[in-house]
Amino acid sequence: MKVVVTVQHPAHVHFFRPVVAKLRERGNRVRIFAREKDVALDLLDHYGMEYTVLAGKPDSLGGLARTQATYEYRLLRAAREFDPDVMTAIGGTAVAHVSRLVDARSVVWIDNEGIFAHKITTPFAHAVATPRQFGTDLGGKHVRYDGYQELAYLHPDRFDPDPGRLARHGVDPDDRYAFVRFRDWSALHDVGEAGFSGADKCELVESLSEHGTVYVSSESPLPAAFDDHRLPVPPHLAHDLLYHADLYVGDSATMSTEAALLGTPAVRCQSFAGDDDMSNFEELAEHGLLYSTDDGREAVREAKALARCDETAVAWRRRRRRLLREKIDVVPFAVELLVREGRKAGGVEPRRERPARGVRAAATADD
Repeated sequence: MKVVVTVQHPAHVHFFRPVVAKLRERGNRVRIFAREKDVALDLLDHYGMEYTVLAGKPDSLGGLARTQATYEYRLLRAAREFDPDVMTAIGGTAVAHVSRLVDARSVVWIDNEGIFAHKITTPFAHAVATPRQFGTDLGGKHVRYDGYQELAYLHPDRFDPDPGRLARHGVDPDDRYAFVRFRDWSALHDVGEAGFSGADKCELVESLSEHGTVYVSSESPLPAAFDDHRLPVPPHLAHDLLYHADLYVGDSATMSTEAALLGTPAVRCQSFAGDDDMSNFEELAEHGLLYSTDDGREAVREAKALARCDETAVAWRRRRRRLLREKIDVVPFAVELLVREGRKAGGVEPRRERPARGVRAAATADD
């Protein structure tokens, strides 16, 4: 069976890395196509995942539309050459469209309701996989699972934080520190939305610095005032740094979810937070793992309060354990869903020979 995977965000690399490895272990052929975004290509390089870049970064709202059109056109050409049985992506607008033109099945992963891009994606997709609590019914193609996309790489069976990895970069996990994340709001689904203002960013970093070190991650260039707060670790160690942090604050949906699932006290500031928030964030809030607001000043106040509380970390780890008892390791589910859809397109997995007794089967994954 032949599978196309597309990557347009660093989190997509983390999600698909174990999925691709499992598919290849089963003898399937997988090709990865990427669009330049933040540190996504750096992560692909670090993990040795061979890929083809189809488009760069957009430089404006109009450029975003041109980039998407270029991406879809180049993906169509590549898919016609590769002739896949199934194509998959998070968000997946291009995959949903192109799969229809090359007689492949498409599996799209989404976890955020109310996004305009879904209206031009889900009608064309063959299967749409969402967390169980997703608030919109997508009909017969809708596949629900008890988890989050981030549990494909942060489930305890897959992520084992190692203090030694941080120590090699000069970070003592026992020291008090906060992890702050700012995004650039240039994606198609971010049009008209926003996070922290410049003034709120400065107040946040300054106030948290009174309680320990503050490390700042940003998709857009950091102002000179934040030079001393740059991340001390390479991108592939961001989750180790996040796990051991005393507090996370940011306007990134993905990293807010990651922090909550790691049991790190978390505050999220985004303009679409509020009474009609997305189901993932509502569930995490119900479990006491994430505080969300659309008000930057309120987010700063909440962050200050959490930074002053010595019992916060213990409570968050206890809540995390309770949540994870209800959730699955998403990787086996993802692999079986892709195989099932690939078979519908006529794809056949290579027959695996049973190894001789006492001899382990050799893995064919190369990443």
